[in-house]
Amino acid sequence: MKPIRKFQEFIHEGIVKIQTPDKSRAEFLLQESENSYQLLLKILKTLKVEDSSANLFIKTCYDLLMETIRAKMLLQGYNVSGNGAHEAEVAYLRVLELNEAEVQFADQLRFFRNGIIYYGTVIDKEYAEKVIKFTKINYIKLKEIIKNNKK
Repeated sequence: MKPIRKFQEFIHEGIVKIQTPDKSRAEFLLQESENSYQLLLKILKTLKVEDSSANLFIKTCYDLLMETIRAKMLLQGYNVSGNGAHEAEVAYLRVLELNEAEVQFADQLRFFRNGIIYYGTVIDKEYAEKVIKFTKINYIKLKEIIKNNKK
């Protein structure tokens, strides 16, 4: 896995475009991420994290984090599309001042989620538990950043 590039590089390459902030789309994504987060918490109450359920948890966590990041980007007037879009969204975490370990973990999560979706990768319970913990901490952190209109 290659190191995650700087967010500015994605702007320079045209993967991230600067536009008028899209508050309505951002609000929709924030509601979707909140719904997904609440569903994740409900599922965790009834379904054990096992090797057989690990991929489900990883995909759910990834999607809700990306929806939250996209929402913040849209509020700031950034739109991402094309090859490299998910990498750009992860790189945006640096702009939001998450620490480098968190950015690297998010990038690893992106890589493994891609493996699940496109290559049939099977992830184990231990990694899924780390992803769930990461998601719980950083989803709340991202919501606070958005609420306080930081960055």
